Amino acid sequence: AATTTSRPPSCASCSRCASSSSSSSSSPPSPSPSSATSASFGRCWRGRRCRRPNELFPVQMEGVKLTVNKGLSNHFQVNHTVALSTLGESNYHFGATYVGTKHLSPTEAFPVLVGDMDNSGSLNAQVVHQLSNSLRSKVAFQTQQSKFVNWQVDGEYRGGDFTAALTLGNPDILMGSGILVAHYLQSVTPHLALGAELVYHRRPGEEGAVLSLAGRYSGETRPKIPEKHPKIPERDTPKSLRETPKSLR
Repeated sequence: AATTTSRPPSCASCSRCASSSSSSSSSPPSPSPSSATSASFGRCWRGRRCRRPNELFPVQMEGVKLTVNKGLSNHFQVNHTVALSTLGESNYHFGATYVGTKHLSPTEAFPVLVGDMDNSGSLNAQVVHQLSNSLRSKVAFQTQQSKFVNWQVDGEYRGGDFTAALTLGNPDILMGSGILVAHYLQSVTPHLALGAELVYHRRPGEEGAVLSLAGRYSGETRPKIPEKHPKIPERDTPKSLRETPKSLR
């Protein structure tokens, strides 16, 4: 009997790291390039260290799995993963992570380069870089046995009271196909924000677009005022405390 486990987003600050739900069964799942991505990517879209989804919900397996992480410097780290199984396919993954020296905050550093390759030559990689104080970009691509499978380019611009982002996925100029996602979020008042998202896809013989509108309202949070201790009536105060000693007069 198959059971489905819903995985929460891996980073609360960024929905681009959100992982899709996965199904697990009594038989061990076969390794795939997408699983290698979630196993190696330790930093999210904003460069912060985040929890990997497979750390919260480990993938079921039957056999032996060995993972070795080695930090070569403060900015570079490599990891080796070996999985041996009698039912499924055994595999080996090599991953590398580089974090640059451009610090925007104690928890953010750019550029961030992450890559993972298995024994069949499949590669998953992404590059995240802060081009300016307001502009951030990301490039991600995936190959399967030396053939390009997926790749996308993201750009995000943050203004004083608005945010605009543009994503281009699998563009092919010769075939005239690709996916374009654009969204815009504007702060109308300190408590109200309105935005829209446009998704456009095209391929030979098919073309379509979806427009979505969204709004967000956040109420005012009032600080909790601590309650004052009630004043004890003088009649309930002991006589020894009501009388002031002569030495203190």
